[in-house]
Amino acid sequence: MIKHSLSITALLAAAPLFIAAGDPPEGIATAATKAANAKIRARLPITDQQDFENANRGFLAKIEAPQILNEDGSVAWETGQFDFIKDAAPDTVNPSLWRQGKLNSIHGLFKVQDGIYQLRGYDLAVMTLIAGKSGWIVIDPLTTPAPAKAALALANETLGQRPVQAVIFTHSHGDHFGGVNGVVSAQELQYGKVQIIAPHGFLQESIGENVLAGTTMNRRVQFQFGTNLPVGETGHVGTGLGQYLSKGDVALLPPTKTISKEGETLSIDGITFEFMDAGETEAPAELVFYLPEFKALHTAEVVSRNFHNVLTPRGALVRDTLKWSKVIDNMLAKYGEKADVMLASHHWPTWGSENVQSSLKNQRGLYRYVHDQTLRQANQGATIHEIAENIGEPDFAATDFGVRDYYGTLNHNSKAVYQRYFGWWDGVPAHYHALPPVQASRKYVSAMGGPAKALVLGQQAFTTGDYRWAATVFNHIVFANPADEAAKKWLASTYEQLGFQAEAGTWRNIYLTGAEELRSGNDRGSGVATTNARVLNSIPAVDLFDALAARFNPGRMTHNGGIIQFSFPDRGEIVNVDVGKSVMFPRAGENDRSIAQITVSRTDFTRLLMREITPRDLIVSGQMKVLGNVGLMAAMFGALDPVDPQFNIVTP
Repeated sequence: MIKHSLSITALLAAAPLFIAAGDPPEGIATAATKAANAKIRARLPITDQQDFENANRGFLAKIEAPQILNEDGSVAWETGQFDFIKDAAPDTVNPSLWRQGKLNSIHGLFKVQDGIYQLRGYDLAVMTLIAGKSGWIVIDPLTTPAPAKAALALANETLGQRPVQAVIFTHSHGDHFGGVNGVVSAQELQYGKVQIIAPHGFLQESIGENVLAGTTMNRRVQFQFGTNLPVGETGHVGTGLGQYLSKGDVALLPPTKTISKEGETLSIDGITFEFMDAGETEAPAELVFYLPEFKALHTAEVVSRNFHNVLTPRGALVRDTLKWSKVIDNMLAKYGEKADVMLASHHWPTWGSENVQSSLKNQRGLYRYVHDQTLRQANQGATIHEIAENIGEPDFAATDFGVRDYYGTLNHNSKAVYQRYFGWWDGVPAHYHALPPVQASRKYVSAMGGPAKALVLGQQAFTTGDYRWAATVFNHIVFANPADEAAKKWLASTYEQLGFQAEAGTWRNIYLTGAEELRSGNDRGSGVATTNARVLNSIPAVDLFDALAARFNPGRMTHNGGIIQFSFPDRGEIVNVDVGKSVMFPRAGENDRSIAQITVSRTDFTRLLMREITPRDLIVSGQMKVLGNVGLMAAMFGALDPVDPQFNIVTP
């Protein structure tokens, strides 16, 4: 009997070693993942139908074509790509996220009420149309032009042809302005046929996010939005905020009118808009508005049907949750009782004054909860990760799906609140000047007895469903030796289980993209280009040079330096650039101390930056004139780091 018991014990102890002899599971949910998802299903009212009734309300028509194509023939959007999200959630998807994906997959043209319509399900964001006296007022024309154009065409075919009289950008994120060329042309703007209205600071903030930090943000977008994941039960099922980003070139047209920080009331094509400033909440530059004729409150992206990101995974400045909650409270106080309907630039509307007020109260409470509970614990000495583990959730999150962790999460957002107040350091001295990842991982693997023993430790954690610890162990092995294929396979499978369990679409996308890149590499782009020629041509020259200065590498500088003056006669812009050995500093205006002068059109300069033409070609053709120290110009451009849009993330 004792001998038999010892044999069983030995077999149990050896179980991880048997697993090690084969490949880890791929594309299937483990018992631990099935149990975690079943727990969510039991805890939440998954079968509640109110959101589905609201999401389908007012349906008029949908785009029947299977694809929306860009001008070059590439696919911007597949209209039926999420038709598989139906019935009960599979084991490989968190049932709460599956429910959100069902709702976000409902697409078409919807009547909110007479005179207000929405185009939903053709991009990450929602495009709203308001019928003015003589034409359409377009709110947030999506990410790329093709879906915006197709959505507007559907509205015109269904409701009658109307010209676009105005476009409103509610805030400075690309999925709300990048498709503007699909609804209005630069020529229409130039001739004053169309107004473009945006919050104060819009252009500066749009440039800052999409040009200055565009390369890294675009790379991280691939993780946050899962842009390279296959759509399906083991892949992309949505981001929570919406289903997907459309693919194509983002455009940027400058506003003709900006709304002041104090807010304004405007009549736009005969419709009264009461604008309220909402900057430094969901976006650095943002507005919301109330339409008194319609008793309709448009909350932009300040309030939507999920918890938002306080620090978006793609990268951004940390947002102010305290101010965010107070802006929502201002909306509640000023318009809560007045509004018969509340709509936003994501998700579906909420009808009825009581429902509007309830939603605003819960959203207000959500941002205040994460703010106050983070600070409460921090002021008791808890560190950033301890707070995130113990943040809990507000009572109303158990019944209000509109505050669930589909996009931002309480765990992640509590860390963001901590960072806003205290910075990245958690106060532990050992963390203040820690070793860089590769160096630390090599030492960790050595301390675990070498890669073979470390691999077994990770496999043991995986077998017991301790995926967070398994990911830590396997990641150390991969960063110590990125050629270790076994560790990469196990790390990929670990990420996959974490993704299968995640309620947040962003978390699922991040984990599954990590798994995909470990298995197949990272040589695919994001499909969304935010630093294309249209964007570069649209921004002021001095801001463009700020972005170039962020690529200046002192180690590549081969000249003692000096001042170069760039003149762009087609735009009436002059920028002088003080180029030193370590710093490149641009300033608008002339400088009589320049030792090199360059005259070129902005269009040709953009072609140069996009590597569509060489400086020599421009000089020979006479399209660019260079006077003075030609060597300084060559040295400056030579000191700019090349852009690597697909730098490594899951491997060193």
